[in-house]
Order: sequence, then C-alpha cells, then structure tokens
Amino acid sequence: MSEAVTVLVVDDDPSIVELLKDFLENENFEVQTSFDANQALAVFQQGNVHCLIIDIMMPGLDGFELCRRIRAKSNVPILFLSARSDDVDKIRGLTLGGDDYIVKSASIGEIVARVKAVLRRTGSNQENKSRVLDFGRLQIHLSTHEVYIDGQSISLTPKEFELLRLFAEHPRIVFSYDQLLNKFWDGVGDKHTIRVHLSRLREKIEQDPNQPAYLINVWGVGYRFEGGRVT
Repeated sequence: MSEAVTVLVVDDDPSIVELLKDFLENENFEVQTSFDANQALAVFQQGNVHCLIIDIMMPGLDGFELCRRIRAKSNVPILFLSARSDDVDKIRGLTLGGDDYIVKSASIGEIVARVKAVLRRTGSNQENKSRVLDFGRLQIHLSTHEVYIDGQSISLTPKEFELLRLFAEHPRIVFSYDQLLNKFWDGVGDKHTIRVHLSRLREKIEQDPNQPAYLINVWGVGYRFEGGRVT
C-alpha cells in the first residue's frame, strides 16, 4: 500500500484485539483498538479510520448498534467478527450495512485476507470516487447514485436506489420482508409496501419485469439479487 491504511479493531477480549493488532501491523496496516462501542465511536470521530473490525457481543452497545451509528455518518468498510455463525445474525449484520461477517473460528490469516478483500472492493481511501457495480446491461455508480441500463441513464428515487444497492452489494443473499421493512421503513408497513417498491424498481431495470433476471422473489420469504458480476 502506498499510504498507511488504518484499521480500528473493536472487541472486549484483549487477547483477540492484541492478536489482530499484531497480524495487521505485520501487513503494514496502522491499527487502533477499542474495547467497547462507546470508546470506538470516540476513536472513529477523531477521523482517519479506513476500516473497522467489530465484535458483536460486547457490554453496553453491541456491534450491531455500533454499526448502525457509524453507518448514519459514513460508508467506511465494516467487518463483523462474531462467535455466532447463525444466518440470522449474518443477514442482520449485512442489512445494517456491514461489508462482511466473519466467524471467530476463522484463522487470523483469513481475517486479515478478508480485510484486504473488502478494502479492494470498496477502495482503501474511502472516497470511492469511481466505484461501479457492473452486471452487464445494468451498471450502478455508487458514489454518484447513477444507474444505467444498456448505457442509458435511468431515474430512481432515493429509496429505489438504496434498495437496489443493498441487493446488488450482497448477491444471492435472501432478505426477508421483515428485514427490508425494518431497514427501509422503520418496521412500519407490510409485504405490500415492499412488493410495490420492488415492482416499480423491476419496471425500470428488468428487460421483462414479469420474468426478472435481477430481483428474484423467494416465495413466502423475501427477495434476492441475481446476475453475475462483470467487474
């Protein structure tokens, strides 16, 4: 890396914090550490944090709430680190804006590799000026909130764009109706609310909205995004 990238490690277990710190510093990362969410927020507000590794189960504010508060201010990459491997926790973490979810049984080497991978995907400088999700005929420009179909710009409402972004950044992950309602409508609404919005979004991005190639309904559960990435 040409510039030092700073990783903030947040975990109430000092042994895990120190182990991650040693390995990350060995890979030329700058490392800051916190042992609870409030301390982490104070460190983050001082600036110059490029990525966070967050434990979920901590005293006081948990990792999910820490992620929620950071996401209200920043798109900095966030990796959850948890002793729990439940799909429910994983999907909740991703829905809140996490970029990856790592179970603590993973090797330290794998954790470091996942940090590098998420920084490559998002751009280590966090400005992310040219990040584009490319799915062939569908391209999503994250920094400018522009969406193109077959090279033609299309107009999306802010809600439609954020819905599309969530799905496109987490392909093949099934998001339930309740998860979508909680994230985008503060839990107020029902399945019809989601169906109407996704129907409108399909009208704009699908060649045939009745036979969607991107936004797939998983009957009785929710929706997932399909479409192989080109880049």
